[in-house]
Amino acid sequence: MHYQGNIFRPPSEAYSILLQITTGCSHNKCTFCGMYKGSRFSIKDDRTIMADIDFAAIHCKNQERLFLCDGDALILPQERLLTILAAIRTKLPWVTRIGTYANTKSIRRKTPEQLRELCENGLTIAYMGLESGDDVTLQNINKGADAERMIDMGRKLRAAGMKLSITVLLGIAGTERSHIHARETGRVLTAIDPEYVGALSLMLTPNTPLFEASRRNEFNLPSPHEMLEELAVMFASTVLTDGYFHANHASNYLPIKAKLPNDKEATLQLIDRALKGKVGLKPEYMRGL
Repeated sequence: MHYQGNIFRPPSEAYSILLQITTGCSHNKCTFCGMYKGSRFSIKDDRTIMADIDFAAIHCKNQERLFLCDGDALILPQERLLTILAAIRTKLPWVTRIGTYANTKSIRRKTPEQLRELCENGLTIAYMGLESGDDVTLQNINKGADAERMIDMGRKLRAAGMKLSITVLLGIAGTERSHIHARETGRVLTAIDPEYVGALSLMLTPNTPLFEASRRNEFNLPSPHEMLEELAVMFASTVLTDGYFHANHASNYLPIKAKLPNDKEATLQLIDRALKGKVGLKPEYMRGL
């Protein structure tokens, strides 16, 4: 496979075929994210992409899922995406699911009919980084969209028939707006009603503006206990009709896996026990990105 730069994928795509069709991220301005720093956004040429599909046809016969990398594969022109999806169907007929990251800019550029066409041709799950439902926080982290646009674009994907997995970040609002961030994020998640929510806990990385702000005491990262309080508020504020709310990423202090609405009360009780010191939290050395 012709990989360029660092390759990133959601945790749930750990065993997927990773087909890189773009490099970097077309936005690449979020203050907390260092994944694509120093990596220029580009769309790979069709010859390289098709060669990688041919490679997967020989060497990846035991992998039933495929993920389109990197940070913004959905931004490709419609016909190019459809050509890639057709090649995957033809040469990798055992693949049962194709996924991609999706940001509001790339979703907005597609019509509802185009998104539905992509879904019908195999692109059936998208991963969207919400991070926060609080407009002040979204502006502070330079996310490039407000909460209303996040809701509109999330609903647009769902209306097209795609499954939607949304990532949120505990701690991203700092200590000052922690509970506001938690409540507003719950409100936005409820409005979108995705199939999956993945809560991660912020870990500051040295190559990011937010890390530098923390060093200047302009950003105060919540403590583990404050992160847990934030999780409690966010989880209590989130209503899903039939979805999963997971906080089992390596960065989290308290792993939770809940199917909503059935597991809501039991999970709130688990978080409450942890807040009271009756459930141990993951030690710092075991956390990771």
